[in-house]
This record gives sequence, C-alpha cells and structure tokens, in this order.
Amino acid sequence: MNWLNASFELFGEHVLWTDLIGNVLSLAVVWLAMRKTLWTWPVQLAGALLLLAASLHAHVPGNALKQALFCGLAVFGWIAWTQGKRHGHELLVRQATVRERVVLLAALAIGTTVVAQLFIHLTWLKVAWSPWANAYIFVGSAVATFAQSRALVDFWIIWVLVDLVGVPLAFKSGLYVSGAVYGIFFVMVMVGFRNWLRESRGGRSAGSPRNEAVTA
Repeated sequence: MNWLNASFELFGEHVLWTDLIGNVLSLAVVWLAMRKTLWTWPVQLAGALLLLAASLHAHVPGNALKQALFCGLAVFGWIAWTQGKRHGHELLVRQATVRERVVLLAALAIGTTVVAQLFIHLTWLKVAWSPWANAYIFVGSAVATFAQSRALVDFWIIWVLVDLVGVPLAFKSGLYVSGAVYGIFFVMVMVGFRNWLRESRGGRSAGSPRNEAVTA
C-alpha cells in the first residue's frame, strides 16, 4: 500500500508519515501511562502498527520485531488492566521485588544474547546496524512493556536503558523523527518514574486520593 511509504522532506531529510504519526502516538502512550488510563493500550497498539510499517521500510528488523511484539503486549496489557477495572479493583503501582528485578535483568541479558545470535546468523534479516543493538532494543522493549502491564515502577527505568541505545540506532537507520522524540521521551519517562515511585511509596499529596483507579 502506497500510503505506508508516504513521506515528506523536512530540513532536507526524508521523513515517513508512519514514523511521524507512530511516534506522536508513542509520546501519547507515555502520557496516558502516567495517568494510568486504559487508553494507554489501544493507543500503543495503533502506534506500534505504524512504527512497524516504518521500520520495515527502513530495513530495521530489531525495531520491526519490537513493534510486532508491542502489538501482542498491548493486547495483553489491555486485558490485564481491563480485568482490574471490571472487578472494581484499583491499579496499584508498586516497586518490583528483588526476585522480580533479577528475573527482569536476566531476561534482558539472556534474551539479548539469544536474539543477537539469531540476527547474526539469519542474514536474510538484513540488519542495518549492530545485531546486538537491535537485539537489545527488541528484548529491552519487551521486558519494559511486560513490567508496565504488571504496574511495576521499574518499567520506567528499563525504558531509559533502552532509549540510550535507541537514539543512535534511530538516526543511523534514517528514522529521524524516532531519534528526535527520544529526547522528549526521556523527560516524560523521568516524570512518570517520579510519579509512580511517589505513589508506590504512599507519598501522594494530602489533597489527592492515595491510589487512582484505572480510568477509561
């Protein structure tokens, strides 16, 4: 479909509309996640589909696989948060336990190693840059999104670690909009981390409810 490859010129650079709109939706996801609204997940699903198209166009398999995985995880998170709302439960954010942190870090390390080897040996994937960087972004994004679906404060920190590699990879691959919004992501992620951490510690102001319910 031609519209998937539609683009425009910005400061002499070729920018895909799918990359632009997908990243705008991704920014919206961070804001929605801070508010703990169910809209976080359908918006994430829509953004992932658009960024999947952009990544395939730019021949970035790590990002493409990441977005495909996001589609599945968005559905998973949507169901998890919806069940809490259906049963009248509040979305209680919390810090991961020591065991959970070990599991998350182990999944990141082992998963990156395995996926990197697949990228190295499956040459038909045509990895545009370091197979290890692509693998790290793919696995790290999956781990962060899973932690988000479990309402773990730690998912914000994992996103920061992923973004540190995602910035140069995006620019190297010609996804300039993706690279530019990473700076905005960083600020929003740090605000989200502060808010969730404060709530997990019960440090909300006296004039606000202690825990917010999942909102529609």
